[in-house]
Amino acid sequence: QVQLVESGGGLVQAGGSLRLSCVASTNTTFSDYSVAWFRQGPGKEREFVTMITWNVRNTYYADSVEGRFTISRDDAKNTVYLQMNSLSPEDTAVYYCGVRRYGGRTFMERSYSNWGQGTQVTVSS
Repeated sequence: QVQLVESGGGLVQAGGSLRLSCVASTNTTFSDYSVAWFRQGPGKEREFVTMITWNVRNTYYADSVEGRFTISRDDAKNTVYLQMNSLSPEDTAVYYCGVRRYGGRTFMERSYSNWGQGTQVTVSS
């Protein structure tokens, strides 16, 4: 029902910025979905980064990215963005987006589905 494609990753120096995009292809209503970004660094488990809810568009962030990352959505374009500023080498990871229909606040990976292939972010020191 929903296919997700992440893009926008790349190589950036510490202190730099990137904007990731998560574009959905769906025959349903994208605005019905809460969307989350997770990331998986080298040798690490996938971890929650941020989410935006489907109705009132509440946003939530992991402590490690609070104040540096901003999630937003444009439902007319079926797209969720992740603006990442003040990047550090610790942010190096593959970033994935996932969706949860009518989903409330949840930071658990298993609550989301339809993961894309991910986009690689590499931050050099």
